[in-house]
Amino acid sequence: MTDRDQSDFWNGAGGDAWVEMHPVLDRMFVRLEEMLAETAAERGARRVLDVGCGAGATTIAVARRLGAGATCTGVDISAGLIEAARARAAGLDPSPRFLLADAGDHRFAEGEFDLLVSRFGVMFFADPGAAFARLRHAVEAGGGLRFFVWRAPEENPFMTVGAQTAAHLLPEMPPRQPGAPGPFAFAAPGSVGDALALGGWDAIEVEPVDVRCAFPEADLLRYLARIGPIGQALRDADDRTRAAVLEAVRPAYEPFVDGDQVRFTACCWSVGARNS
Repeated sequence: MTDRDQSDFWNGAGGDAWVEMHPVLDRMFVRLEEMLAETAAERGARRVLDVGCGAGATTIAVARRLGAGATCTGVDISAGLIEAARARAAGLDPSPRFLLADAGDHRFAEGEFDLLVSRFGVMFFADPGAAFARLRHAVEAGGGLRFFVWRAPEENPFMTVGAQTAAHLLPEMPPRQPGAPGPFAFAAPGSVGDALALGGWDAIEVEPVDVRCAFPEADLLRYLARIGPIGQALRDADDRTRAAVLEAVRPAYEPFVDGDQVRFTACCWSVGARNS
């Protein structure tokens, strides 16, 4: 998928789905944003860039944690998500700013930031090495980064079981290409470190981390119908097909249901590096 393809997706029906579902997604991944805010505070960061900020949850969390005097900027390629981020940040003090741009291609000022963070926002670059080089240019000497990306699909059944279960009801999906832009672009051990090294980063640390996630069970079917491969396949489906697919996949998620909550483990890589 090219950068143009990414822009078309995130500024089309795909982005619309994420705008609609951002309250569920932000609740789902709240622990990750807390960890990134903790990192910013521990490092004494004062100028933070949140890459692939979506609807702004992590950017806002970092701004709140750092308080007055810090500047926090979120960047995303989706106009709809940036609009949502600006709306939820309106009136906040301190108030982060949000930039509509392709983070991997945008020309930030040299050394504009002292820390780069991201919650699942750096896996969509067509040329990761070049993107990380441009982002390094935006981080001052001695500054760093911390972000989370997904590990292997096999380690994240919550992300894959639905499409596997409903495969016989859906149009055939193209096979996943290892390393291609998408949620599992950096699933392979060493791949994200290699991309960062190509971008000139050093002191690279990549560690596995398992993060417990939860969201209300009442939102499960809506999530499945809007996000991920099932949501993408159902985007143009008729009501009958949509109902049949959701009825077929719902039992596959029963192991994740705990009372009125859906609980799963996000198996990720926690990635850190420095710009020397």
